Order: sequence, then structure tokens, then C-alpha cells
Amino acid sequence: MLGLSSRTLRSNSNSHEPDNIPNGSSTEFPYGLMSPVQELPVRMEEAPAAEPARVDPTEWYPHYLICLRHFLDHAQHTLPVQSLATFINIRLPCQRSSDPVFQFTQSEISAASVALTPYIRRLIVTGNDTPSVLQAFFGNGWEAGVDYTWKQERMNYLFTAKSSGWASTKEAYDILPDEQTPTIRPLRNPTEEELCLADARWSEWLAMEDWMVGPRSPW
Repeated sequence: MLGLSSRTLRSNSNSHEPDNIPNGSSTEFPYGLMSPVQELPVRMEEAPAAEPARVDPTEWYPHYLICLRHFLDHAQHTLPVQSLATFINIRLPCQRSSDPVFQFTQSEISAASVALTPYIRRLIVTGNDTPSVLQAFFGNGWEAGVDYTWKQERMNYLFTAKSSGWASTKEAYDILPDEQTPTIRPLRNPTEEELCLADARWSEWLAMEDWMVGPRSPW
């Protein structure tokens, strides 16, 4: 669907892990040591399906916690993830100068202070959001735990680029004071279906700007 107008608009897991959260870590890291600029080997690189499925938060949340635990207990302590995080200039939780978080079971409060979205966003805008990288960061269950966020953030990146210029788009993805994104790249491997969905959502937003919602909606 076309727009309504032409506006350029992070120690391994210990024995105290919660019983109700299965372990999302694989027994081996999915790939060997690598250069930060080397593309990770993949089993199959697929672009995301178009529309993120509707999610029941109560069913989704345990899967998200699996990904969070993998990230905190395993991924952030591995050289490949550390290398890539440094290369794209984003600190892992264990690298924070204040209140570092080394593992999921360190405390409920500290683990809750870590959000995965900033890492997903940085991977997207630097063109590093491949399935193998997402698996390395968030575990084998990444599709159940962070796939929805990944797809939505890819769409948000398209919207940000459409509504502002290069400098403003880059600024939107910088993390102050010193974790600015080193570069922004075009969205990696988008499909026509993904772009058409973004187009439709953008048209809905343009309608919102013009108050064409509810009884005034053109659809």
C-alpha cells in the first residue's frame, strides 16, 4: 500500500537459576573465533517474515527471560560477542562502569535493569542482525523471545530513516554519552513483503497525523 502523501516523512549459569525458566544456552558456542568484521557463518540467512505475529505477553515473557539469561550468563562472556559489541560501540552489561551485571541470577533487580532492545537496535542499524548473530547473543530460543522485537525494530528503523535525514537518524540510534553508533547502514536484506507492510503502517501513521482515525479512517 502506498503512503497517503509524498512526505519524506550481555560466569556461566549457576545452580540457583529459576526452576520455571528453561536453559536457553547451547552446549557449544554456535561459531568459532572470528574477526569483528567477518560475517558470522549461518545455517540459513532469512529475512524476517512480514508481519510480526500478535503476541500474548504472558506467553512471550518466559521466552524473553530465556534470551536474557543466555545473554547475561553466556553470550556476554564470549570473545565473539565481546568483539562485535566493541566493534559496534555498545557496552555489554558486565562492562558497565557502575552497577555491572555479570549473570542473570546475580539479583532480580540487576537482571531487570538490562534490556535487550538497545542491542537489537544497534545490530539492526549496523547491518549485523543476521540470524546467527541473534542466536549468538540471545540463544537458540531467540525467535520465541526476541523475534517480535527484532521485526518491530526493523520497521521502526525504516520509519526513522523516512521521517528524518542521515544525521537525525544516526542521532536517534546513538547512546549517550559515549556509545554512539559508528555507522548506520541500509536495512539488511529486506523483503518486498516486509517493505509493503511498513508502507501500510506508514500510511496508517499519516492518517493519524491528519486525524483520519476511527470514524474518519479511509480503511
